[in-house]
Amino acid sequence: MGILDPWRGFLITFATMFRKTFTQGYPQKGKEKVTEARYHGRHQLNRWPDGLEKCVGCELCAWACPADAIYVEAGENTEAERYSPADRYGKVYQINYLRCIFCGLCIEACPTRALTMTNEFKLADRSRLSLIYTKDELLADLLEGMEAPPHPRRLGEEREYYRGLPSTGADIRVVLPKADKVESNEKEDQS
Repeated sequence: MGILDPWRGFLITFATMFRKTFTQGYPQKGKEKVTEARYHGRHQLNRWPDGLEKCVGCELCAWACPADAIYVEAGENTEAERYSPADRYGKVYQINYLRCIFCGLCIEACPTRALTMTNEFKLADRSRLSLIYTKDELLADLLEGMEAPPHPRRLGEEREYYRGLPSTGADIRVVLPKADKVESNEKEDQS
């Protein structure tokens, strides 16, 4: 180690002090950041086409969350007050974004696709309490033709909701006959 070796480090630091920075300031005026479609941003609780909530209060998302950021408390639906097509609904739903690691395991655990993730990434705030999102903040907006719950089922019985039937009640899915496939596979195996 020579006498000038410590000064070489200072020389590198001094040379980089005058380079132009390439860091982009946030928020950059006039140019908004565009995220990919698969980006894991803020969560959203979805609705059925008639406005009822998809969340049935099963708490699977809370169980799947490795950071323990989700709290769900179920409530019972009645014919007078119906919030979801099932027997239960998510009465209390909270996501603590101070804990959330945006892994998406809660999305995978949801059996009704009630919980999805949006592309919204601007979640910074000045207080800790405002980063605990409640059900009112997470619920998707009512679109045209939707009615705010509570109201009775509009798409038929509970099983019609989960089959994916449209509002007309007619099944538009194409079902391939399984028997023909099995017979053709057996004939190929025998020859």
